[in-house]
Amino acid sequence: MADSNITKRALAAALQELMEKTPFEKIQIAQICDRCQMNRKSFYYHFEDKYDLVNWIFDAKFRALADEFLTDDSSEDHWELIGRACACLYEERAFYRKALAIRGQNSLSDHLREVLSPLIRKRIEQDTGEAEPDGFVTEFFVDAVLCAIGRWLQDPNCPPPEEFVAKVRHILQVGALAVFRRMDPAEEWV
Repeated sequence: MADSNITKRALAAALQELMEKTPFEKIQIAQICDRCQMNRKSFYYHFEDKYDLVNWIFDAKFRALADEFLTDDSSEDHWELIGRACACLYEERAFYRKALAIRGQNSLSDHLREVLSPLIRKRIEQDTGEAEPDGFVTEFFVDAVLCAIGRWLQDPNCPPPEEFVAKVRHILQVGALAVFRRMDPAEEWV
């Protein structure tokens, strides 16, 4: 397993270096392999394609945070985890700006949707007490989060992650409360 991760990290580093100067669409598997002195067979042993490699780069950093989020029911800790995830995105924002712009099957955007859906569904379950929240509601919030992250990272004056998370938290807490009050003015919301 250790050798497998060493190989994957080498391929990931090669792709990230190439993406600094070359558009993703123009990068070929052979270039990635040449950069880290591996053969194509090694690449395909670990990854289906270069999209899979981009998703692995994300997963290598964020899968542990997502697992922690799914097992922890503390609301405050969720915001800490979100802050840590955003700090990682911010730290490598040059790569993630380009990676999130990639379109096509297996893109990072599609992969993020798959990762975020269970996290947001769990949060909605906790906040509403519904065992099976409406799929439309879950997807609405997934879309909102993906769009917000993309816009934040693409902003040339990208604010620090603490500022971004504070704004998102405020919008979600205050905005959602205002919407619920308007939907049912007779209901008391805290």
